[in-house]
Amino acid sequence: MNPHPLQKIPYGLYVVCSRKNDKINGQIVNALFQVTSQPKTVAISINKKNLTHEYITHSKVFSASILCQECPMLFIGTFGYRSGRDIDKFKNINYKIGKTGVPIVLDNTLGYIEAKGIKKLSVGTHTIFIGQVEDAELLAKKPVLTYEYYHQVKGGKSPKNAPTYIEEEKPKKKEEITMEKYVCTVCGYIYDPAKGDPDNDIALGTAFKNLPKNWVCPVCGAGKDAFEKE
Repeated sequence: MNPHPLQKIPYGLYVVCSRKNDKINGQIVNALFQVTSQPKTVAISINKKNLTHEYITHSKVFSASILCQECPMLFIGTFGYRSGRDIDKFKNINYKIGKTGVPIVLDNTLGYIEAKGIKKLSVGTHTIFIGQVEDAELLAKKPVLTYEYYHQVKGGKSPKNAPTYIEEEKPKKKEEITMEKYVCTVCGYIYDPAKGDPDNDIALGTAFKNLPKNWVCPVCGAGKDAFEKE
């Protein structure tokens, strides 16, 4: 079976948040869709290993912030590749507490919905949570960040816990490599010397070995020691 047609299904990118008592957490989600209009309900798919899954299961409420196309990769990396068990994802993040008590991320957000869980369905590695919309707001009129744009333009990868994750084949080694590419073992970001890292003032043609010691992955923030040759 060829799994790549599944990547042609259109998605958006969202930050889904929830709470457990006085603790809050959020993560990047691409599997979110409206189920019904009366009453207004939405469904999300969350990996059972994720902290956000634990929080939604406990509180039965969640929010979803719809991300804009210009959303920085490091922002996506913080919520998509880092665990709330290890870091405070909301440090230096603009957010508010919604009507149900869940955090709602406002940075890089076009709009948001807030939902109260009414049903859940266990599907292998993930749980589908269905929630009735309790509140919603439009914050800006900008292009939405689609999953296709994230992959093809921003060069983003799917984390292993994502429902759309597909393990990619490693390219065959070329006989002569003049400017070697390096892959982040945390998030899959590929540093390509031919492209550099203009967002962090790394010029085109800069070899990986010549990157500053304090350079970090522009997606997840991992250091150079987390990279390996492609």
